[in-house]
Amino acid sequence: MRRHYIILTLLFAGIFLTACNKSSPISKLQSSMEQYPEYSIVLEDMKQDGNFFPEYYHRYKTIYGERGSGSDSMVYRSEVSDWERVDKREYEKYDQYLGMTLASKSPDGDVDNNQYPPGYQYVGNPQYGQWRTDSNGTSFWEFYGKYAMLQTVFGMFDRPVYRNDYDSYRNYRNRGKPYFGNKNQYGTYGNYTKKSNPNFFQRRQVREAQRKRSFSEKVKNRTRRSNMSRSRSRSGGFGK
Repeated sequence: MRRHYIILTLLFAGIFLTACNKSSPISKLQSSMEQYPEYSIVLEDMKQDGNFFPEYYHRYKTIYGERGSGSDSMVYRSEVSDWERVDKREYEKYDQYLGMTLASKSPDGDVDNNQYPPGYQYVGNPQYGQWRTDSNGTSFWEFYGKYAMLQTVFGMFDRPVYRNDYDSYRNYRNRGKPYFGNKNQYGTYGNYTKKSNPNFFQRRQVREAQRKRSFSEKVKNRTRRSNMSRSRSRSGGFGK
């Protein structure tokens, strides 16, 4: 018995160490994009499959820049990965950041592993755009024409960055906290995310309904067994 216990302990320890040593898909993506002067890794989608032994998945959108023919020109490309399986701890770590940048490399070459709304690392940089004022006197960020592609791939046409949003973002960054917008527009529970990724929320609703049905069935089965047990107990009493 003691030998069997030791074998099981070593087996579980080996599994645990293997899981700990396995690098995350985000780290692998960062390693694969070290050659590029700029990149962003956005949590495009995530899902959970299975009930008794659930499996967890992420899908990433990568936006990266390559040097063009000119000395200061940059060509931007975007790709969406296949579903990448992640462990539960990794899934829960990023559970609230759907649709947000998880890691990036700035135009200055600085690698950043903090989370923030997509495209914000380019806002405020005079190389990429400028602050404009609308008819109501509200200041907003506008990309230059040659960088309009960034506004497209980051989905920023539907969510312009206003100066007060950017100032709040900088304040949060200085305190080392993730920024979800002044009105919590970003992230898994943000209004922008619900509009841009309806499939995620549909899957979550289906899963929640299945979970409730499963719980209800367990309660019914438990009640049925309890009633049968009491019935047998009463019938056994009459035989005495």
